[in-house]
Amino acid sequence: MPENKTDNFLKAIKKYANAQKTAMESEVRQLKTERLKEAEEKAKRDSERLKKDKLYETHNRRTAMLASKTQEGQKKLFIERSKMTEEVFSLAAEKLNSYTKTAEYSEKLKNSAKEVAELFGSRDCVLFLNERDLGAADSLKAYFDGSVEVKEDKTIKIGGLKGYCESMGIIADETLDTKLEAQRGWFVENAGLSVL
Repeated sequence: MPENKTDNFLKAIKKYANAQKTAMESEVRQLKTERLKEAEEKAKRDSERLKKDKLYETHNRRTAMLASKTQEGQKKLFIERSKMTEEVFSLAAEKLNSYTKTAEYSEKLKNSAKEVAELFGSRDCVLFLNERDLGAADSLKAYFDGSVEVKEDKTIKIGGLKGYCESMGIIADETLDTKLEAQRGWFVENAGLSVL
């Protein structure tokens, strides 16, 4: 009987060991499954994050390229617009230069002198003319009540006149150059050459 007890004891230990082994194997399989599932989920998250990062990087690169091309295009348009504006104003200056050789211009110059003379009244002033118009100085001085000194002004390229009254602190600019330049802002706004 002692052998039977020993056999039973050994059987019980073996049975317990097998049960423990089965439980441990089951636990290991479950742990493996959980770890594998966690690893798969982490890999999936990492993959998704990598995809998002790549998409974001691609989007940023394309946005930067688009911004660069847009800026480059706007720069070219700005240069073209500036060239066109300069051409238009150069042609206008040529036409005004031709106009300064007409009798109509001589009358306009006299009318400008009258307006400036009215503004200054009997005060002394300086009258500025371009070189071509210096020959008309005496006839223009006749419109002024005060003393008038006539000076050549190299900044007047096209024509017209400027009057300066020191006692009033006023410059009356009736030059064609200034009137033409004053049109530049209007032209840029209204010529449809804007750069968006």
